[in-house]
Amino acid sequence: MFFELLDTASNNASQQADVWQMVITIGVWVLVIGAAYFIFLRPQKKKQQQEEELRNNIEIGDDITTIGGIVGKVIAIRDDDETFILETGSDKTRMRFKKWAISSVDTPDKQPKDKKDKKSEDDKKKKKAKNTSDSENTEE
Repeated sequence: MFFELLDTASNNASQQADVWQMVITIGVWVLVIGAAYFIFLRPQKKKQQQEEELRNNIEIGDDITTIGGIVGKVIAIRDDDETFILETGSDKTRMRFKKWAISSVDTPDKQPKDKKDKKSEDDKKKKKAKNTSDSENTEE
């Protein structure tokens, strides 16, 4: 009888340990899946949204580059079939492309804010370095 009580008590303790072990395992998997979402899926979705916004906001006169590397100026946009007409070269060759073929908008005022800010910061650093080197040269 005594051994049966000991066996029952040890079974209860091992069952409680098994439950906690399962809870911890599930918690770890939830953390791994959450981290994978924030590392891989969220940035990709954000980039796709930005690209879609870029493609939907093109205007006549914008300088663009296609995914094939063709550079030109947009001269017409057709929203009914999601296409635009691109004029390239000095001979004014016109080609029609789908909007999904836009790789980047090269018009200066259409550049993403991050690139503008980075360029202005780089320009400031160069000017500061130049001014520093000029002042050192005048002192010598």
